[in-house]
Amino acid sequence: MDELHPPKSAALRTLYWRSEILQVMYWLRGEGLGDVVDAELLERFLGVDAQVGVGYLDRLVVDGYLDVDRGGYVLSESGLTEGKTEFALSFSDLTRPAHGECSADCWCHNSVEEALVCAAERAPGSHP
Repeated sequence: MDELHPPKSAALRTLYWRSEILQVMYWLRGEGLGDVVDAELLERFLGVDAQVGVGYLDRLVVDGYLDVDRGGYVLSESGLTEGKTEFALSFSDLTRPAHGECSADCWCHNSVEEALVCAAERAPGSHP
């Protein structure tokens, strides 16, 4: 795993860890690896010292992103929404259409005729 390099200022560091924690919790939940997180788990996945991690987790509880449950922390509804957004933003470069590909809202996904026209327009040497 690449070493994480959080910002130096306290305010930006808080935002950074919020994003990282919510992303990893969203990912763990989505992969079926559990929805309860503790500071030791954060230390293992994110490299943040467990004692420091507890401070960030507690802050996320105060901010409404996490709830305390079953001896750990779980995503609240707003935490789940924010975690999903943060996760999607982190991987947006990998999930957006490549050059020459159409987007998810392209008409070609709705009918065979549109798919044929779309493919023909994207073929090498074609002009729109």
